[in-house]
Amino acid sequence: MKATHLLAGMGAATSVLLPSFKTDKKNPQPNIVYILADDLGYGDLSCLNPESRIRTPNMDRLAAEGITFMNAHSPSAVSTPTRYGILTGQYCFRTPLKSGVLTGYSAPLIEPGRKTVAELLKSKGYQTACIGKWHLGLGWRSRDTSLPLFEGDEWAPTTVNVDYSGILKDGPNDHGFDYSFIIPASLDIVPYCFIENQKLTAPMAGRIEGSEKPRGVFWRAGDIQQGFRLEEVLSTITAKAAGYIQKHSRKQPFFLYLPLTSPHTPWLPGKEFKGTSGAGTYGDFVAQTDSCIGVILDALKRARMDSNTLVIVTSDNGSNWTPSDIARWDHRSNGVFRGQKSDVWEGGHHIPFIVRWPGVIPDGSCSSQLLCLTDLFATAAELTGYNPAVGEGPDSYSFLAALKGTRPSVPVRESVVVQSISGMPAIIEGPWKLIDGRGSGGWSAKGDPQSPPYQLYNLKDDISETNNLWEGNKPLADKLLCKLNLILQ
Repeated sequence: MKATHLLAGMGAATSVLLPSFKTDKKNPQPNIVYILADDLGYGDLSCLNPESRIRTPNMDRLAAEGITFMNAHSPSAVSTPTRYGILTGQYCFRTPLKSGVLTGYSAPLIEPGRKTVAELLKSKGYQTACIGKWHLGLGWRSRDTSLPLFEGDEWAPTTVNVDYSGILKDGPNDHGFDYSFIIPASLDIVPYCFIENQKLTAPMAGRIEGSEKPRGVFWRAGDIQQGFRLEEVLSTITAKAAGYIQKHSRKQPFFLYLPLTSPHTPWLPGKEFKGTSGAGTYGDFVAQTDSCIGVILDALKRARMDSNTLVIVTSDNGSNWTPSDIARWDHRSNGVFRGQKSDVWEGGHHIPFIVRWPGVIPDGSCSSQLLCLTDLFATAAELTGYNPAVGEGPDSYSFLAALKGTRPSVPVRESVVVQSISGMPAIIEGPWKLIDGRGSGGWSAKGDPQSPPYQLYNLKDDISETNNLWEGNKPLADKLLCKLNLILQ
């Protein structure tokens, strides 16, 4: 099966894998580059959707040179919970954040003592870096400790009492990253600033007015840093990451966590990308995102590190692409899946997941193994020989054997739990998906009170979730519901 025909058979539980290969004997521990796009849909990639109105040559190249997982899921249909799960190997519903996302001024979400992937790899000799969007809370300090940190709406405060000149705690550098260059949250959430190794790179310059039009060119009003330009953030982050790779010593492996800011709103493609897609401003921004991935791949090649670097490209959730967008542009950003970002339906969490590891992963391979983005922790542990302590990465399962092509008949995991922006949960096991609630749980559709209380879909036969089979399969639904409730405890 080639990577250009991956929209068929996504509900299957079998794998298409080839025999394993040995790693580079001179440096058996590969570098790891984890590129996390922001709101990138499965159907945006031309290698996954032949009808995509966007060309993505660099992600297509990765798929041709590595493995594509057709059944990968983010643990949440929105940003913060997914990012927490990636770094900790734990579902975010086990924290106080049961729904929604954090803002730029939110308190840190990663609890003290919670082991992260970065800390794991650092303990095994890796240099670690986080460059891009953090969105997991930061330890902002007040200028006047007798006053609250801000007044008004946390999403766009009217008054801010933040000491921007101080050292920021509880960010990437306090959770295992040797180097960090981040923005606090999404590029439409205040404050707008770069933070390098716990300090702002320049003073704050005042406030910026918000934007709501045209479609997708959206950001909130609030504090902004001197010299900070929203339309330049993606290229700045990409350049920082490429520079990190080029300067890195080959004597020590590195882990680069690169959470991009695109194609999340605001859709602000560079002038050289405007008009390059058939999906409007959003499509042009996806094209720029793909180009940024190409910059990273080229940096690895110039540094002569590409032959011993494991590169992962994925997305934190589905695309923010509505039915009106589909009708206007004739582009299905989330492919054949129902719904979009925020939804518990497949469009909210069924995401692209492509891995390249030269000499280990055969070119152009693919797998329908069930994966979750929480699985990075266990995979890094097996890769490096780390033995997790009790409670570390509890919701993480290693997919290293799936990468290498060993044990193809053994599933990576039996099931995965996903949630919508409102916290509506679902469990996927084999071909079956049970949703504990009505509607999408997100922006697409509220539940009809007259509809069945649960949704049960056979994804093998009905990947678009059009036929609710709950009424005729209540024993199976009850079994899945029981398992879901046990996991949610």
